[in-house]
Amino acid sequence: MRRTAGGSSVVGIGFAFAALLWTAGVRAQAPEAFPSKPLRFIVAAAPGGSPDVVARLVGQHLGERLKQPVLVDNRPGAAGNIGIEAAARAAPDGYTIFLAIPNVVINPHLYRMSVDPLTALAPVAQLTRVTFVLLASPEFAPQTVPEVLAAARARPGAVRCGWGGPLPHFACELLRMQAQADISVVPYKGNAPAMNDLIGGRIDLLLDVPNVALPQVQANRVRAIATTNPKRGSGPFGQLPTVNETLAGFEFEGWQGVLAPSGTPREIVDRLNREIVAVLGAEDVRKRLGDGGLDVAPGTPAAFAETLQRDHARYAKIIREAGIRAE
Repeated sequence: MRRTAGGSSVVGIGFAFAALLWTAGVRAQAPEAFPSKPLRFIVAAAPGGSPDVVARLVGQHLGERLKQPVLVDNRPGAAGNIGIEAAARAAPDGYTIFLAIPNVVINPHLYRMSVDPLTALAPVAQLTRVTFVLLASPEFAPQTVPEVLAAARARPGAVRCGWGGPLPHFACELLRMQAQADISVVPYKGNAPAMNDLIGGRIDLLLDVPNVALPQVQANRVRAIATTNPKRGSGPFGQLPTVNETLAGFEFEGWQGVLAPSGTPREIVDRLNREIVAVLGAEDVRKRLGDGGLDVAPGTPAAFAETLQRDHARYAKIIREAGIRAE
């Protein structure tokens, strides 16, 4: 009897010790709570531009919520492809995020890239959106979109739409294509020199963002004709007609958002989305973005995925039909 009891005691101690070792092993192998170290926020642009400013603003507030620094990593060059590819190759652990602008869905149609951004990167959250204002030179007689299109159809090639960046370029091309009118699309080395030529009457039309357009309109240097908003009533030019009141379905906007390497765990993507949405809800963040001409556009990863897919298809069509090539 004593040997049996002694044996049971030894066995019981053995099981207890094994259980202790197993529990310790599970704890050692369990993933650390996210985040346990600083995050890297890749921006495919040089410091000082709009993407960099937005990344630093959002990153600072996101870091405060996550209780870890969010460090901006500027990777300019190759039309944004250097930054896109660096983000796509990062470990999918939530510690690398990417500030996306529309070139992430434009570049695959123009360049031979080593990654496909739509499969190599996963949507986390949209941050901002911005629509455009169709501006006219004071010397250009048409006052409305129907009058602009009538002038373009009456004098093929005579109406000139200037552009100084990818999105204004695509907007001019979309206007020409959807109106089925021979509008001349005139390139510039930036929208600022294009605005100067619009003021001087050397071009007739320009699409620009509201915060740039507003002081020129208020000073009567140019006229605002319409917006690319889906409907009237939003922004500083909310009282204007929209282009799609004349050309059904014409909507055009730029945006900024956050992507992460594909394969980032869903729970981490959802956590980042919740924190980013909370950051965008802060009054000071909304004000600073608004002062820069940007509207906050928080939403789910699925909603941002729809925006990416929509614009990927839209730009493919414009590039193909307009014969646009990478410079």
